Amino acid sequence: MTKTVYIKTVGCQMNVLDSEMVIADLKRHGYTVVDSPGEADLLLYNTCSIREQAEEKTYSALGKLKETKARHPEKTIGVMGCMAQKDQETIFRRAPFVDMVVGPGQLHAIPDMLTKVTSGEGRQMAVSLGRKDGKQTVVARSHETFDPLRDPTMRPTPFQAYLRIQIGCDKFCTYCVVPNTRGPEQGRSPEEIVSEARVLAEQGALEITLLGQTVNSYRHRGPDGETDMAGLLERLHDIDGLKRIKFVTNYPKDMTARLLETIRDLPKVSPYLHVPAQSGSDAVLKRMKRGYTIADYMEMFERIETILPEASVSSDFIVGFCGETDEDFQKSVKLIERCRFKNSFIFQYSVREGTKAAANLIDDVPREVKAARNNELLAVQDRISKEDNQKLIGDTVEVLVEGPSKKADRSDPDAPVVQMTGRTICDRIVVFDGNRRQAGQLMDIQIDDVSSHTLIGRVKTVEVVSLGMPG
Repeated sequence: MTKTVYIKTVGCQMNVLDSEMVIADLKRHGYTVVDSPGEADLLLYNTCSIREQAEEKTYSALGKLKETKARHPEKTIGVMGCMAQKDQETIFRRAPFVDMVVGPGQLHAIPDMLTKVTSGEGRQMAVSLGRKDGKQTVVARSHETFDPLRDPTMRPTPFQAYLRIQIGCDKFCTYCVVPNTRGPEQGRSPEEIVSEARVLAEQGALEITLLGQTVNSYRHRGPDGETDMAGLLERLHDIDGLKRIKFVTNYPKDMTARLLETIRDLPKVSPYLHVPAQSGSDAVLKRMKRGYTIADYMEMFERIETILPEASVSSDFIVGFCGETDEDFQKSVKLIERCRFKNSFIFQYSVREGTKAAANLIDDVPREVKAARNNELLAVQDRISKEDNQKLIGDTVEVLVEGPSKKADRSDPDAPVVQMTGRTICDRIVVFDGNRRQAGQLMDIQIDDVSSHTLIGRVKTVEVVSLGMPG
């Protein structure tokens, strides 16, 4: 009898990749994927702990399964990912009908855990060691994830794929749970990465996005010496079939001239750089323990402008962090106005248990002030994004077509013309009227209009001029 699995994924690209790996493994054990939790024998929730809101949404979703589990006790419910690593037994206390809790480093254990649950051995939990629970090498091993299994059907598109090159983080920013939920920073071997990239290209991936918490900090020491991010990009660039290579997320202090020159010199590598600033205030950055000043950030930014002037740079900002004053906030506004980021992801600070900020700092910015600052910073960024996008009107850009847009999905599925969407090599979203057969193609699109977040264009046609026949 066929076994079925439903999986709900929230959070970052790492979680999307983790879900792909888990599904690939479960398919090897006889499972098929279904789109509805009601049809599933196994329900998995891949979770995020970066913000309180993400966790509460997961607990709310789990709460709705209480009656389902009571009516169908044969169904298995599992919580995996960062929230599982962070909350552990708390999940069983808040949702006692959950059968499995699995950290990011133990995803390979899910099939064995399922066997134990279904054979009556009770609830199962597998999580990594805490940062102080053993020698660093032992702790690091407990956080390793498994990457060889790939399942193209679980990707957002069959021609775009994520590739993990780095696990964990050692920066220990005071607001962040990642060093605890993902473990010590460790780079995978370049041989493993290149081998997996070749598999992805053979499966039809035209674009790969390299993932790491601080991806440009990538280092791996092997028998032949050390490989850094620039060296890894050089090795990946030669893989047949790959057309684009992107990477996220970057750390400001590790955006070296060598890396920027490598991006400039390798045409497949995207000049899109996501480099979180988090705040425009040195006082706030110090409390965040970010490890750089605004002068450091601007030195990096000017290096990008000099070596890679065509780059598009995006950022992250946290508003309302502990002790943030109006003056601190205005410095964030000024930083966005100076750098004119392509876009910024802006979040209101929320306390995360287990972080240094939760233990040592006071969350003293009122919620309504956080909300007002969030809206103001978004408005500044949206204005800048639209102004800079307007400069592209009339230009022709190469777009990797991803498929029908959300608007097209609500239209007639058999319509000959639908709104398609894709991205430029600088990660700008483009929509245009086309057809579904164009998905997976690199196409030239002429830009006719823009919004803050989207370029609106049409397929560039080649004019054919008739010279006539000689008389």
